[in-house]
Amino acid sequence: MRGHTVLSAARPSSDSSTADGTRCVRGWKGRDGARPRGAVVRTGTLLTVSAVAPHMRIAVLGAGSMGHGIAQVSAMAGHDVVLRDIEAPLVEDGLEGIRENLQGGVDRDKLTADEMEATLERIEGTTGLAGAVADADLVVEAVPEDMDLKQEVFADIEDAASEETVIASNTSSLSVTEMASALEHPERAVGLHFFNPPHIMDLVEIVIAEQTDERTEAFAVDYVRGIDKEDVVVRDTAGFATSRLGLALGLEAIRMVEQGVASPADIDEGMSIGYGHPMGPLELTDHVGLDVRLHIAEHLREELGERFKPPQSLRRKVRAGKLGKKTGEGYYVWEDGERVGMSGEWGDDA
Repeated sequence: MRGHTVLSAARPSSDSSTADGTRCVRGWKGRDGARPRGAVVRTGTLLTVSAVAPHMRIAVLGAGSMGHGIAQVSAMAGHDVVLRDIEAPLVEDGLEGIRENLQGGVDRDKLTADEMEATLERIEGTTGLAGAVADADLVVEAVPEDMDLKQEVFADIEDAASEETVIASNTSSLSVTEMASALEHPERAVGLHFFNPPHIMDLVEIVIAEQTDERTEAFAVDYVRGIDKEDVVVRDTAGFATSRLGLALGLEAIRMVEQGVASPADIDEGMSIGYGHPMGPLELTDHVGLDVRLHIAEHLREELGERFKPPQSLRRKVRAGKLGKKTGEGYYVWEDGERVGMSGEWGDDA
């Protein structure tokens, strides 16, 4: 890890240097020796899940909203976590995001200050890939939705990780089977599609690639349940199950705004109150990112046809840099992470 930056979520101001020149902030204590790995037992068609040790080392590659959220929920479940990105400021932003999320939980009496501190002590940040994944039981990539990039990351993980390491992608729509084709041992690849934001949303969609073996499937199911999430298991098809349905709803909501059927807030309120959705499709689009929505729509249009054709207003907003919450404006206007009004002709009636 020579020359790479290592950071801790617990105390960002305590700086020191190691003998090899690596800058460290609050040294993180890793596991002592190898952890036992459970067995996978299949009886008839029932899979007994016992593949995951209760305490693991998990590496998350990509410190954006999804990556640092996955790191947070893994650490809250008691796992030691390394959060890696390519530049130190990106890692620092991710660690700060975790601290803010946890502090919000303390403020709402969802967890104690001691639980927050214990969670932060289990998280390390770094810019070094090899060191992050070398001793990991599970590596989850949460890099941008680009197949070439994800295949490159998969191959880099395999080069540096143990032969026993499970390699997972947080992709919301790309083929895990195609990603796994970059591996010498593709049977250990699986999709773990978390929902945004991971520390709030309860569901994880487990995507079984054509190459995924029984051990990896069992490991994935057990990991998801162990971090107190609900799982659905799907085949690796375009858009899986949830992205396909969620995008269809989101695109239709955008078309309704284009046509003046109703305001974004009224459409969202209709779905939240009328159908019990925790968040309406347009607010969810702002959380996911309009650029991400557009990318997924274009991918599903190629795979599944014109019913996933992106609306022109979505393209215009992306070209204008109005990408949602992360840029301060999408279908709503955002300040300090809070929704304060609606974008464009709908004015400030939030």
